[in-house]
Amino acid sequence: MPPERPVAFSWDSVRAQLDGLPGGGLNIGWEAVDRHVRRDPGRLALRWLPRDSTGPEGRVELSYGQLAEASTRFADALRRLGLQPGDRVFLLLGRVPELTIAALGALKGGFVLCPLFSAFGPEPIAQRLEIGKGRVLVTSAALYRRKVQAQRAALRSLEHVVLVDAEPLPDTLAMPTLMAEADPLAPIAFTRPEDPALLHFTSGTTGKPKGALHVHGAVLHHLHSARVALDLREGDRFWCTADPGWVTGTSYGIVAPLVCGIGTIVDEADFDAARWYRILAQERVTVWYTAPTAIRMMMKLGADAVKDHDLSALRFMASVGEPLNPEAVVWGLEAFGRPFHDNWWQTETGGIMIANTLGQPIRPGSMGRPLPGIHAAILGRQEDGSLVELGPDEEGELALRPDWPSIFRGYLDEPERTAKVFAKGWYLSGDLARRDADGTYWFVGRADDIIKTAGHMVGPFEVESILMEHPAVAEAGVIGKPDELIGQIVKAFVSLKPGHLPDEATRRSLLAHARSRLGPAVAPKEIDFLDSLPRTRSGKIMRRLLKARELGLPEGDLSTLEQPEPPGGAR
Repeated sequence: MPPERPVAFSWDSVRAQLDGLPGGGLNIGWEAVDRHVRRDPGRLALRWLPRDSTGPEGRVELSYGQLAEASTRFADALRRLGLQPGDRVFLLLGRVPELTIAALGALKGGFVLCPLFSAFGPEPIAQRLEIGKGRVLVTSAALYRRKVQAQRAALRSLEHVVLVDAEPLPDTLAMPTLMAEADPLAPIAFTRPEDPALLHFTSGTTGKPKGALHVHGAVLHHLHSARVALDLREGDRFWCTADPGWVTGTSYGIVAPLVCGIGTIVDEADFDAARWYRILAQERVTVWYTAPTAIRMMMKLGADAVKDHDLSALRFMASVGEPLNPEAVVWGLEAFGRPFHDNWWQTETGGIMIANTLGQPIRPGSMGRPLPGIHAAILGRQEDGSLVELGPDEEGELALRPDWPSIFRGYLDEPERTAKVFAKGWYLSGDLARRDADGTYWFVGRADDIIKTAGHMVGPFEVESILMEHPAVAEAGVIGKPDELIGQIVKAFVSLKPGHLPDEATRRSLLAHARSRLGPAVAPKEIDFLDSLPRTRSGKIMRRLLKARELGLPEGDLSTLEQPEPPGGAR
C-alpha cells in the first residue's frame, strides 16, 4: 500500500506561508484579506454578478484593499454594538457582496461566524439561532420579513438584526449606517489558532441540528487543500458555485481563494446552464468548483452546448457535495476536454480530505486519495465493539486521524455527541467506503440517514417534526428517494389520525404546511399514506424499511434491529 502521508510534508511548512499576528496569533480574516493589501491592494478579490446581469453592466468589483477596509469597518461596527470575542454572528443572505464583507468582518472582530441557508423556512432558522445563541443576525429586509420577524420575540439571545438594506425596518439596524460610523483603521482582534471562528450546522437523523465548531487554525488547511486539491495558483480566476449558507460556500467560496490571493466570481442568480456557460467564458474562469446536481443538469443540454463558448481559460474542474457518478467524469472529458475531479469531505472536517488531484490519474467514480497530512483508513467493528483497520477492497467505515488543523473541535454544547465520533484515536465519518490496493478510496454509502438533495443536507427528523405538527398527522417517517437529476428527493410516509382521509386534499395540505415551515428546499416533494409506520422494539421509526419499500427491495428481517445514533456530518 502506498504511503498516505508524504515524509516531507508538515503543517509547520503551511503555517510558514501565512503571516500570522504578532505574538503568535492567527486570524482567518486577516490571512484572507489584509495580509495581501501590503503586497497589492488593487488586486481583484471579488467580482459580483447581479441576478439580471448578462454582461459587464451592473457588476460590483472589490479589490483586496476595498474588502479589507469594508470588513474592518464591519468588525468595528459589531464591537460598537457590544459584542465580545466568541459571540456568534449569524448570516442569512444570498450571494451578495455584503455577505463576504460581514463574514470577514465577524472573523476579524474575533466573533464566531455562523452561516445560514437562505432557502430555509422560519423553523430551521429559529432553531439554529437558538442553539447557537446568536447575538447578531445579518440579513436582508425581504428575508427578515418572510422568515424571522414573526418569531423575533421568541429568540431570546438575538439582540440585534442588521439589514444590508439602507433603510432599516422597526427594531433593526442598517448595515450601511453602521459601517459609515465605524473606524476603517480599527485593529484586528488578537485570536489564537485554537480560538473559535466558525460554527456550521449539520443535520442529524435524530434530534436537533448539530453545531460543528471550528477554530482559526483551520485556515492552514483551507490554504493547503485549495492548492493541492483545487490546484489554485497565482493569477487564477476562481468560481465556487456552492450556496454561502453551507460549509463549502464558506471554506471554498470565501476563505480558501482569498487566502491564496486570487480573484473570485460570485453569481447572485440561481442555476441556469446557459448562464453558467456564459459566465465561464466571459469571466475567463480558470478553476471551477461545482456540484454533481448542477453537472447532471448541464449534461441534459448535451456536450454541443459547450462548443458555443470559448472556455480555453478553464484549467481545472472539481465536484463537491455528493458522490460524482462515473458518467459525469466521462461527460466532462467529452464536453470540456478535461474531467471533473471528485473529492470527499464533511462539515466536521472543515475542508477537503480525499481528492482526485491534478497529478493523479482519475478513476471515474472514486473519491481519490488522502491529501498530504491526512491519514485515512477503513475500519471494521469486531464483535466486542473494538475497531480494526481493514485491508484493500474491504468495506467499512471511513475514518481519519484527527490531527489536521480544520477538524471540528466538537458539537456545540453536546459532549456526548462529540464523543461518539471520536474513538481510539480516530474520527469516525459515518460514511461507508473501501480502499483499493493502490490506495484509492471509493464511496459505498452513508452509515446514517442524512438526505442529500441538490447538494443540500436534510435531516429526516427535522422534516418529521414539522409534519407531526399538522393536525391530521399521527406519525411520519422521512427518507431520501433516489433521483437521477438531484441525487435524492425528500419523501415522507405519513399515518393519519382517525377522521382524516388519505386523499389528495390532505396530501396538498401537508405539502403546503411543510413548505411554509421548512422552505421548498427542505420540505418533502412526495408524501405516501400508510396505516402505520415500521418501528423498532424501542419505538424508533425504521427508515431502512421505508427505503426498502420505496425501492421494491427485499426488506429482510429488519424489524428487530435498532437504528444506531449516527455520527453526523454530510459529504
